[in-house]
Amino acid sequence: MKKLIETLKNIWKIDDLRQRILITLLFVAIYRFGSFVVLPGINPAMLSQLQSQTAGGLMSLLDMFSGGAFSNASIFALGIMPYISASIVMQLLAVAVPYVQKMQREGESGRKKISMYTRWLTVAILMFQAPGYLMNLKMTSGAALATGISWSYFMVPAVIILAAGSMFILWLGERITDKGIGNGISLIIMIGIIARLPQAFIQEVSSRFTAITGGGLVMFLVEIIILYAVVCASIVLVQGVRKVPVQYAKRLVGNKQVGGARQYIPLKLFAANVMPIIFAQALMFIPLTIVQYSAPENASWFVRTMLDHHSWTYNIIFAVLIIAFTYFYTAITLNPTQMAEDMKRNNGFIPGVKPGKETAEYIDTVMSRITLPGSLFIAFIAIMPALAGLLNVQDAFSQFFGGTSLLILVGVVLDTLAQIESHLLMRHYDGLLSSGRIHGRGMAAY
Repeated sequence: MKKLIETLKNIWKIDDLRQRILITLLFVAIYRFGSFVVLPGINPAMLSQLQSQTAGGLMSLLDMFSGGAFSNASIFALGIMPYISASIVMQLLAVAVPYVQKMQREGESGRKKISMYTRWLTVAILMFQAPGYLMNLKMTSGAALATGISWSYFMVPAVIILAAGSMFILWLGERITDKGIGNGISLIIMIGIIARLPQAFIQEVSSRFTAITGGGLVMFLVEIIILYAVVCASIVLVQGVRKVPVQYAKRLVGNKQVGGARQYIPLKLFAANVMPIIFAQALMFIPLTIVQYSAPENASWFVRTMLDHHSWTYNIIFAVLIIAFTYFYTAITLNPTQMAEDMKRNNGFIPGVKPGKETAEYIDTVMSRITLPGSLFIAFIAIMPALAGLLNVQDAFSQFFGGTSLLILVGVVLDTLAQIESHLLMRHYDGLLSSGRIHGRGMAAY
């Protein structure tokens, strides 16, 4: 406790760091305030059906990522997810479209162009998602519209307000990144997720102690132990294992000595980090977007199953997508041919393997082998909420047992703490930990 108090005092002494933290808190407060500002013309007292709809199923995930704004029919109801979807599309285009690849190689000017195209693509996605959200609102809470206002006249201004709300959230995130601490977009997602934690925790405690059967205190303690284990596993996943398995590492060495030790090729067990889950989760939201334009009861059995994130069909497809995207993202971020050329240029080699093409093929084989256990582990963490549901854990609380939400929480917290620690160390203060260093995600912003 004494160490913590001393660290907080040191943080407050640094003018730049103190100002950044206060700015971050201010923008976060603005975001949370906007989550409760209901669309003009909507009676918030008549939204019980919408809130009931978002209490479970895939919509509960969407509501969690928006910090409850979705169920509140807020001006921020669509949240930051359209921007995430646009960013994922641009990353995919960077692999397949030469023009986007050229922009990536242009440095800062190319980055600005990609950012501009991402924003325009976000607006296009919003023009599709906003009407879908309003159609769903009309079907579930049609009486929520104020007397004297028709849906035909309400739709156009409401679409504009929803789109403007999401773009304003994007602006807040960028300002946090520039003027505050941490990555703004990621921080906003984290705040939306963690806002649901206190209520979910209280509901879970209440359900365990009021249930006639279910284990009561014992089962609740078991839940906490499992949650702690999953959090620790998520920290390992987000930080990444920085050494390959021994049977491969023995051969992945160069011929140059550095400080009396051989150099290892920098392969990681979790090279893709949490990006495969982000990619897969974005695809899993597609059925929900389609169903918003029609009545869910009229949807096919497969679509209805895909709307239940606790169903076996949903989780099997989710896991398969994560494994596939892990291989895909690892392939586009780690280039074996380039690594082989760099080794040859620096007079390095793998004992028993010829330089050039054979070295590239060998590295590619090793990458494929170590990616498989990594992808299986990521998939397991992703479907943990469904497994927690088998223990009768409340739906809202089960989301913190794994999946995208927990990995985002862990990643953003580590990344933010790493930035705070760097400010402290630059001013010759002790870091946040008495030993070791806090490692960030080491990945692109969401």
